Amino acid sequence: MSAPPKRKKLRGQVLRSVSRSFYLSLRFLPAPLRDPLSLAYLLARATDTIADTAEVPVEERKASLRALAGAIQGDGERDVAKLAATFSAGQRDESERKLIAELPGLLEWLDDLSAADREEVRKVLATINRGQTLDLERFGASESIKALRTADELDEYTYLVAGCVGEFWTRLCFAHLPEFSGRPEAEMIELGVRYGRGLQLINILRDAGSDLRQGRCYFPAEELDSLGLTPVETLSDPKRIEPILEKWRGKALAGVEAGIGYSCAIRNRRVRFATALPALIGARTLALLREAGAEALEKRVKVGRGEVRKMIAASALASPASLRRTFEKLKGTAA
Repeated sequence: MSAPPKRKKLRGQVLRSVSRSFYLSLRFLPAPLRDPLSLAYLLARATDTIADTAEVPVEERKASLRALAGAIQGDGERDVAKLAATFSAGQRDESERKLIAELPGLLEWLDDLSAADREEVRKVLATINRGQTLDLERFGASESIKALRTADELDEYTYLVAGCVGEFWTRLCFAHLPEFSGRPEAEMIELGVRYGRGLQLINILRDAGSDLRQGRCYFPAEELDSLGLTPVETLSDPKRIEPILEKWRGKALAGVEAGIGYSCAIRNRRVRFATALPALIGARTLALLREAGAEALEKRVKVGRGEVRKMIAASALASPASLRRTFEKLKGTAA
């Protein structure tokens, strides 16, 4: 039975417009995995957009995020049309505006999933939404730059918004794919959590400059203090933060190395590559970030579309050994 036209639009046009790299990965996955993974991503992206809509007061964003999180869990009022209309109108990015406008359709899609897949999607969204709410509470509407206090707070955040996705991906794959991996599920979950955390650290490192200019510093205050720096000074004198950048680039690299180990343990070639692609892009991004150094706080570092296409062409059906060689080549000076 083919998907309804609106469903095709959501997992095609809408998903592609808000996530270039994740959309590429999903194209390689077997059909039973594509719906729950696509929907989970779109719901997480939608709740993140609501949390980040700076034009809306923080308390209103918190309330709207709670309302949408409740609707996802099947609690309380399910009519999100008003919320969608309010937040879609405030989006500067057209893709984000269209995504928020599609919230009612996303919830209908959630209802149509199998009971087991719906429960998995709700479980991972509950964790992600907790991380998004915590982010709003920590940074709020301060007029100055606020920093996380400790490395433990950063570790907690990377688990809540990304490490849990490694668990979710693993449980779905073991549920839907016979002989998904030669490694035990618990071991794959551990690797998946490390992988997700590593990818989120790359996002934080890549977006550090823009986050700082918006008042958010994910680098722990205790580490800034050790260098005699305040969060404001990370922008005015960025070269002094290089030791902290180096530390977290190393942690991010360890995470994507866990991701390559995870991917190479997958038996299905298409799923193996779909899972490895973010690690390949991440390794190259880290190499570019290391090359840029503290200047990454002042300019956008991004892997070009042409490079990503070359990765796909060279590695789409690659063996585990070949994937590892590609990863080592791409990470270059990121080590």
